[in-house]
Parts: sequence; C-alpha cells; structure tokens
Amino acid sequence: MKKMLVALLTGGMLVTGTPALATTAKPALGPYGYGPVRLGMSATKARATGKIVRKLPAGAGSCSGWDLKAHPSGKDRVGLYISRKVGVAVILAQKGMKTPQGIGLGSSASQVRKAYPKAKVSPSGFTYTAVPGNAKAYYAFLYSKGKVRELAFGLDRQDCVN
Repeated sequence: MKKMLVALLTGGMLVTGTPALATTAKPALGPYGYGPVRLGMSATKARATGKIVRKLPAGAGSCSGWDLKAHPSGKDRVGLYISRKVGVAVILAQKGMKTPQGIGLGSSASQVRKAYPKAKVSPSGFTYTAVPGNAKAYYAFLYSKGKVRELAFGLDRQDCVN
C-alpha cells in the first residue's frame, strides 16, 4: 500500500504522516452469527474458532452452555447455547453487542420498532422478528422499563430455550 502524505492544518501547526489504517469493525449480532461463531456451527467447529469457552456441559439435556471470550456473560448465565442436534442454536447479546441495525441491550422499544417494523409480540410478552438477511433465524427482545433487557439471536429450529 502506498504511503500517502497527509497534511492537517490545526491551530497553526502542520502535521504530516501516513493515514491510520482502517480499524477492524466490531462484529454484528447477525445475520448469520457473531464474528466467526455462526448459527448452525457444530460445537467442534465453534470451539476451533478460539472465540468461545464452555461454561455448562450438555449433561442430560441436548444443549451445552458457552460464553464468547470477548463478552463473558457473568455468573450463573451463558452467552450461547450449542445443541447436539443443530449446532450453535442461540447467541444471547451481552453488553456492547449490537445487531447490524444497531440494536443492543439498552436500546428503546421505539428503536426496536423502527429497526424491525414487522416485529410481533408473542402471547408471553416478548417481541420477536425474522432476522433481515437470514430467513432461518430470529431476534427476540425482552424489555424492562421500555429498554431492551435481553436480546436473543437464534435459529428458528433451535431446541435449547423456550
């Protein structure tokens, strides 16, 4: 890459140098996964990304609980579930994670409605919508005081959570 001379006149000073390289964008929660961890990916392949750590073995159930190393979920919680049957089944948003439409924990209900105008409310009270760009996945939102308290991103056919 050619070096470019950049001059910036600020407060009477001339500063020269090479421009900063573009920073790596933060991964988005969707439409197919979070960074290299993809919905439907087997536990073996997900572990091979080096981005997750097991917190809860599958035991008698069909799903194991994991965390994204960059976004630990805290005590007595998990950040994603991996199903023996369907692979990475659900990724639960943690602080700092956002959908490609900019929705994350703390977003307002009106921001969710604007980003996902086709979202519906289930009989149990959570808001859900198809993931734009991935017809096999959904987002589910739970609110507290009008703000997103929980955000789940999962496969329609997941078998880990209700």
